Amino acid sequence: MIVQTPPMGWNTWNTFGEHINEQLIRESVDTFVKLGLREAGYQYVVIDDCWSERERDSKTNEIVPSKEKFPNGMKAVGDYIHENGLKFGMYSCAGVRTCANYPGSFGHEFLDARTFARWGVDFLKYDYCLKAFSDKAPYLYRRMGQALRTCGRDILFSACNWGVEDVWSWIRTTGASMYRSTGDIFDNFESMKNIALGQLPKMCYSAPNCFNDMDMLTVGMFGNGNVGSSGCSYEEYVMQFSAWCLWGAPIMLGCDLRKMTPEIVKLVTNRDLIAINQDPLVAQPYCIEPGAMGSDLVNVARILEGGDLAIGLFNFSDNDRHTTVLLEWLGLPYESKIRLEMRDLISGESMMSGRDEFSVRIPRHSVRMFRCKLVPAV
Repeated sequence: MIVQTPPMGWNTWNTFGEHINEQLIRESVDTFVKLGLREAGYQYVVIDDCWSERERDSKTNEIVPSKEKFPNGMKAVGDYIHENGLKFGMYSCAGVRTCANYPGSFGHEFLDARTFARWGVDFLKYDYCLKAFSDKAPYLYRRMGQALRTCGRDILFSACNWGVEDVWSWIRTTGASMYRSTGDIFDNFESMKNIALGQLPKMCYSAPNCFNDMDMLTVGMFGNGNVGSSGCSYEEYVMQFSAWCLWGAPIMLGCDLRKMTPEIVKLVTNRDLIAINQDPLVAQPYCIEPGAMGSDLVNVARILEGGDLAIGLFNFSDNDRHTTVLLEWLGLPYESKIRLEMRDLISGESMMSGRDEFSVRIPRHSVRMFRCKLVPAV
């Protein structure tokens, strides 16, 4: 399986944790379709940790779905997901036990991969808890990577070792199509800010078929659920969604789909922002203001297919800020006779740059996201 653009979907963990069951998944799938997420590009419905019985089957040694939570088995759940035009995601762990103390896949990688294939799984999130100290991450993830490649079904491998052991230096050897480079996200501004800013030096470690995963989004949670904290404001959720899109991270929603407000639905189905994330050129984003990596005011750009530019101006500080961007920093010196025709992807408003710069005011904890066309300066 070659994954050309960042995967998009929804995962149960952020909101529901261990409180998952077949009815919840079916209701979420129905809502997924009803809200138009499928048409917006979202594909995967991922059941995270806590789906199995506490022990493997004593005769077959296979992982067994919880009879209480999933009485009809995981294939029936997968079939329902597939019948709705979506893809089925599951969870396991490189350790002896999962992070929530359910059976992990350590020593059972090939057996589990065949089991997942039999159930119709299309996506495997593979965590990193409770492993043997003698086993290093590259070996454990290569083992599952090989198991998935020989299981008889295309299953996207989502490696989740939280960015430890210099994961970006070896993750491509495992065949993983996406990999976590951060710790877990929580639904508060500081958590989102730390993850987004922490990725600035790592933007070069993401490319087609191996995308840098910044964890599931908390957009729309408003402090509720398993990783709920103080929550975020709508403007802070706009920042989060915009950063994940511009940074080129997988877009995996984590809120309760059934309770999304209309403004959150509009945000996460914003086709202009999603188009930045899914741009086929998959160019590396870059900071466009000198010294921006050490600042709470971060300006990031990305070249798009066809020659447009995506520009995001992020104010992570606690005060309103003003920023000026020189077109020379974008490779457009005054002598190029080029200006930028800039369309705000949140408000829809348009503006023109000067021949050598543009200036924008950004409220605290807010972002301005633009798609820019290069036009002749008159």
